[in-house]
Amino acid sequence: MAEHRQRPRRRGQGELEALVLSALREADGPATAGWVQERVGGDLAYTTVITILTRLLGKGAVTRERVGRSFAWTPASDQAGLAARKMRKVLDSERDREAVLASFVTGLDPDDERLLRGLLGQSRNEVED
Repeated sequence: MAEHRQRPRRRGQGELEALVLSALREADGPATAGWVQERVGGDLAYTTVITILTRLLGKGAVTRERVGRSFAWTPASDQAGLAARKMRKVLDSERDREAVLASFVTGLDPDDERLLRGLLGQSRNEVED
């Protein structure tokens, strides 16, 4: 009877991006793709890490600076900033912004709605000052 080797589970693009971003956030400063590859474990090829970082750069999630012949990468914002960027991107892609926002607000639980109203009140006060 032949022995069957189980192939490792293939991770989705979003999962890999989150893994790479998490590694970058752990860095003390800008990090190379090689450092990221070591941090996430040896199962990701260097070229895969470069591809993921390049996609994240295109999404505005990371920045890079030239260091010698390669690049050092830095997260552009924290997790909350990235989530907010995704929300704005979805909102910008819709025709009826008012309907999308209204649907979003009516779907909030009472605590989140109170939090949002408080944040909106704060931003109005900052503009008036």
